[in-house]
Formats: sequence, C-alpha cells, structure tokens
Amino acid sequence: MDAPTLNSERRQFSIKLWPPSLNTRQMLVERMTNNLTTKSIFTQKYGILSKEEAEENAKRIEDMAFTTANKNYDEEPDGDGGTAVQLYAKECSKLLLEVLKQGPRSKADKEVVTPENISAPRETFFDISKGQRAFIEAEEAEELLRPLKDPGNSYTKICFSNRSFGLGAARVAEPILISLKGQLKDVDLSDFIAGRPEAEALEVMKIFSAALEGSILKSLNLSDNALGEKGVRAFGALLKSQTCLEELYLMNDGISEEAARAVCELIPSTEKLRVLQFHNNMTGDEGALAISEVVKRSPLLEDFRCSSTRICTDGGVALSEALETCTHLKKLDLRDNMFGVEGGLGLSKALSKHADLSEVYLSYLNLEDEGSIAIANVLKETAPSLEVLEMAGNDITAEAAPAIAACIAIKQLLTKLNLAENELKDEGAIQISKALEAHAQLKEVDLSANLIRRSGARVLAQIVFQKPEFKLLNINGNFISDEGIDEIKDLCKKYPGMLGPLDDNDPEGEQNAEESGEDEGNAGELESKLENLEVGQEN
Repeated sequence: MDAPTLNSERRQFSIKLWPPSLNTRQMLVERMTNNLTTKSIFTQKYGILSKEEAEENAKRIEDMAFTTANKNYDEEPDGDGGTAVQLYAKECSKLLLEVLKQGPRSKADKEVVTPENISAPRETFFDISKGQRAFIEAEEAEELLRPLKDPGNSYTKICFSNRSFGLGAARVAEPILISLKGQLKDVDLSDFIAGRPEAEALEVMKIFSAALEGSILKSLNLSDNALGEKGVRAFGALLKSQTCLEELYLMNDGISEEAARAVCELIPSTEKLRVLQFHNNMTGDEGALAISEVVKRSPLLEDFRCSSTRICTDGGVALSEALETCTHLKKLDLRDNMFGVEGGLGLSKALSKHADLSEVYLSYLNLEDEGSIAIANVLKETAPSLEVLEMAGNDITAEAAPAIAACIAIKQLLTKLNLAENELKDEGAIQISKALEAHAQLKEVDLSANLIRRSGARVLAQIVFQKPEFKLLNINGNFISDEGIDEIKDLCKKYPGMLGPLDDNDPEGEQNAEESGEDEGNAGELESKLENLEVGQEN
C-alpha cells in the first residue's frame, strides 16, 4: 500500500476554524467595546462612546459580522472555515470603523424622540407555536425559521412549542440555533416532538441540546415532551452548560424516580433559579428526594410547583425540609399529592420561614384537621401579603374552622379563598364567612361541596356580595334548601354574575342532616351564637 501523501494527511488532521466558540465571540465584543471607549486617533477625532453605548454597538457589530461569515461558511461547508474567519474579522473592522466615524450619540439624540429619529422597536420574541399542532419537516422548517437567519436580528426569546420537529427539521434548526445562542435568553421547547418515534425524538433532542450548549439562558421550558430518563439525558449537554438559569419548566414530562435523579445530576448550578415548575409527573417519594436536592441548591427560589407528582408522606417530609432553605418563596403549589398529616406538619414548619408568600396552593394533600390546623396557625404568624389560599379536598371539618378563620381574618390582602370539597358544614362556613368581613380586595370564594345548608350559605352570600372587588361565589354541591336558594338568588340580584352555578346542589341532602339533630332551627341558633365571634383570637 502506498504511503499517504502530505495532502491526504492534512485532510485527515485538518482543524475546523469555524464557528468560533462563544468565549471567543464574547472576547471580541469586549475588545471592540474597549476600542470604542479608549483614546485613539479615531476617538480623538470623532469622540469617545460611553460604556453602555459602546457595548451595545459592539454586540450588534459582532452579531452582524458573525451572521455574514456563517452564511459564507454554509455555502462552502467543505472548507476549514478559514475564509469565514477572514470575512468575520473584515466585517467587524469595517462596521467598527463606521461606528467610530459616527461618534457618540448627542444628548439630544438620546433624550428627544421625533418623527425623524424614531425607529420601530426591533422584534425580540420569535414564536411558531400559533395555529394548529402539526408535524414539520425540513422544507417547512426552512420557511418557518427564515426570520432567525436575518442579519442583525434581535431575537432573544424563541418558542418552538406546538410543532413536532422531525430529524430533517432539526438539522435545519441546528446551525440557526448555533448562530443565535450567544444572544438567546429564553428558550421554549415544550411539546416539540409530539408523535415522533422514540428513537427519532431522542435524536432530535440531542441535536437541539448540542446546538444550544453553552448558551447563557435565563429561562428554559422542556415541558410536555414525555422525556422520561432517556429524554432528560438527551438534553444533558444543554442542562450541564447552564449556570445562570432563573426559570426551569419540566411539566408533564413523565419524569419518574430515575428521571428525577437525572435532573438532579445534570443541573450543576441552580443558585440563581427563581422558578421551578414540576407539575404532573410520576416522581413518587424516591423522585421527591432527588427534587429536594435541587430545591436545597436553589436559595433564591420564588415560585415552586410540584403538583400532581404522586408524592406521599416520606417525599412530602423531605420536600418540606428542603423548602426551609428557600426563604424568598412567594408562590408554592403542592396540590394533588398525598402528604398526609405527617407531611402537613412538616410543611407547617417550612412555611414558618416564608414571610414573602403571596400564593399558597395546598389542595388535595390529605392534610385532615391536624395538618390543616398546624398550617393555618403558622400562616397566621407569617405571610402578611398572602393573596391566594387554597386548601380544598383535605377532609377539613368544623373542628379546624376556628384556626383557619383566625388565619384568614388578618390576611387583609386576600383575593381568593378555596376550601371546596371539605366538611365544614354551617358551623365552619359561618366562622369562615365572619373572618372575611373586612376583606375589601376579596374577589373569589369557593366553599362548594362542604355539607353547607341554608344558614351557612346565606351568611356567606350576605358578606361577600357587598365587597367592591368581588367576582364569584361557588357554593355548588351543598345541601341548600329551595327556600335558601331563593334567598341567595334574591341577594344576588343587585350583583349579577357573582353567583356560580347551583346545578349540583342537593336540597334533599338537608333532610339527612336534620335527622341527625341538626335541623334548620338549630342552624339558626348556631348562626346567632356565632354572630359576635372574634375570629382573630387564639383558639
């Protein structure tokens, strides 16, 4: 066999010079910024730019030069990229000289806006999610993504949701994303592989992941992709490279125990994370332990959603302990899990650390009276700005009503209260109603399916309908008599639209309660006894 020639060796060991790394591009921006802000022949003649103006121009110059050079490289893909590098440097020099000759903007240019100097705002959000959900292949992707190839575009946020990318479309998107990743801040790839075979879907995810690796994102949405562990790992390159992420969405992704561990492993830094949404997954207790580790590493977390994730007591306790470190929490959503009483007690301890809470969603956690009372007592002492409280479907009885009422009474900013599907009956309903008397900003109350009869429903309606901001009262699914319904509808005549439907109300259900000794007369006596109840006092 003949020895390889020098040329063949060069071909075998050639080095690709294009595209430049993200660090190289950033260094060039910094160098041009420095040229525009330091003394030189040009700046002495035309003026020195401010740091802000110089950086703005440097980023624009680099972006335009990169786009031009990258287009040249795409047309000559077999080269080593040397031509593209030369063109990149030439374009930067040419554009930099133009900016130097223009000099700094005058004070008048900065402050006075006239028809002559005003310009249309540059589009920053690119969204293909509108319209019907559909598959897209290479040809359509070329057309859809064409605006992203325009030189000097200002897109910082992209949304590819609702379109299912095949391999051809992904390969079209790949070089575009590589060219944009230095400017992208928000990337939404939710629901972008729907209906694809697993092998193809995984390959598409890997292509997108590699293309965006090294981008400095603030927000990443990978929801609705049925990721599982394989899908999470397919995005490994992208996830590992994120050090400044502030928002991460992994909802409805089929994330099991193993996938949750992969998430914990692949996100190295969550120190800046403010939003973590993890709704509707198959996490379970073991998976909750992995998510707890992510939460522990997120001291700035403000919005945490881990609803409908099959977490039971052990996972609930672990998650609650992790949440103690998140003292900046404003919104907490743990609905539709099975924390139980023990999990509720653990959660109450965590809530004592969260003075900034404004929205708390704790429905369907199986808290029962004990867990609910513990949480209400803690919330009473903290969270002065609480606006939303939801504790539906927790088997709460009238026994817990005094504690909940005492908590609610001092939350003057409350706009929404949901205690549906519990067993408060008239006694609890009236105590809750009295607690709401001074709440001028209240907009919505839901006490549906609470075994409430005429007396409790009447007191509640009388109090909420008169509030200036009130929008909706839901008392459906109770045991309100026909006479009680007529009374409430009469009260509502002055406030049309405030009363929700009553089609599931069961007036006959009242008879069952009367048979146990709680007749309408007793309910009236109860209402009278509770007339002057001080709900703000300790119980």
